[in-house]
Amino acid sequence: MNRKILALAIPNIISNITVPLLGMVDLAIVGRLGDDALLGGIAVGGTIFNFLYWNFSFLRMGTSGFTAQAYGARQFREASKVLVRALSVAVAVALVIWALQLPVVRMAMGVMDGSEAVESAASRYFLVRIWAAPATLSLYAFTGWFIGMQNARIPMWISIVINIVNIVSSLLAVWVWDMGIQGVALGTVIAQWSGVLMAILIIKKYYGRFFSRDTFRSSGVLSWSVMRWFFKVNSDIFLRTICLVAVFTYFTVASTKMGDTLLAVNTLMLQLFTLFSYMMDGFAYAGEALAGRYYGAGNLPMLHKAVRSLLLWGTGVMLLFTAVYAAAGQQILGIFTPSPAILDAARDYSVWAVLVPVCSFLAFILDGIVVGITATWIMRNAMFVATLFFFGIYFLLELRWGNSGLWIAFLIYLFMRGVVQLALSKRRILG
Repeated sequence: MNRKILALAIPNIISNITVPLLGMVDLAIVGRLGDDALLGGIAVGGTIFNFLYWNFSFLRMGTSGFTAQAYGARQFREASKVLVRALSVAVAVALVIWALQLPVVRMAMGVMDGSEAVESAASRYFLVRIWAAPATLSLYAFTGWFIGMQNARIPMWISIVINIVNIVSSLLAVWVWDMGIQGVALGTVIAQWSGVLMAILIIKKYYGRFFSRDTFRSSGVLSWSVMRWFFKVNSDIFLRTICLVAVFTYFTVASTKMGDTLLAVNTLMLQLFTLFSYMMDGFAYAGEALAGRYYGAGNLPMLHKAVRSLLLWGTGVMLLFTAVYAAAGQQILGIFTPSPAILDAARDYSVWAVLVPVCSFLAFILDGIVVGITATWIMRNAMFVATLFFFGIYFLLELRWGNSGLWIAFLIYLFMRGVVQLALSKRRILG
């Protein structure tokens, strides 16, 4: 079982690590153009896309759960139909985003309230990169499908290829074709569509036997009776994601009210959470694949064994990161900034960063498991409860505890996500 978990988790961890490289490459290329407004434009434009796409992460999570169950039941024709359904939804959503691109960018510029130069740069970047919307959302579906088919290596290689293509095409567009910030956006568009092409070619070569004309007939793939359950599961994930976005957005909003130094401190300390999440997401994806597989096969003893093994791995990773953050948290923050003022201020709140792995590891593991068995209502309800705790506790502690109150509320939010899920699903997943 441990070998199966690592075979799925390690490629997903590598894939996760490559994700921020897209943004880092864009910033590095634009940073050498010598115009600070362009850097601001990349930051604002990237934020808009993160907000848009994050809300549709259900295309990956829901697809992996449905596919893993079909794989476990050896219903490979049904697995192929799951992919067609997910891609149909991805393309439909992308077409809506295309149709609304001008209102979206205008509304976003009004909310961001940046300088005229930054807004101009962000708009130019947005209106080029938006042409990758179908590719980006389709890649969510492809990634979820491959994970559900117990193959985490293919998404890893697709992510690596996307990053290589992005670097090369962005450099060509900016330095050879002299396209400026639009060139960086074009590089991302080319990279995303390259990833889609690679996914299609891989499916045709290795999984083509599972697809037939019947796979694409709407009566069997997109019928209301089938799509109703598809949307039910994905609507749970969508509502959960809205709560997630609300908490993290408000965390930043609350931090801005505390001054530039504490805003910088909280932003950097959240990077420690992000580093931990990259590792834990790999095991969560393994949970989606294995839990869905054994649940679909009706093999409850193996399901319970997989859950227990995943919890042990989560506990081990949690202890490792807790020890590292306790021993070298300040040094890690020093990698992100040399500012003595920020690092001194961060020292006063370092204990909260140390507790992040302790409070959050259970939620990561259980998120993957309940997605795998498509009991997404558990994840949704746990997120509702945790979000209420976050806002309630923060408003109670805000005046007296300040930034510490914000971190206490955030840690309890992370803890409650895991605890409520465990309480709601203990009998089903542990036996």
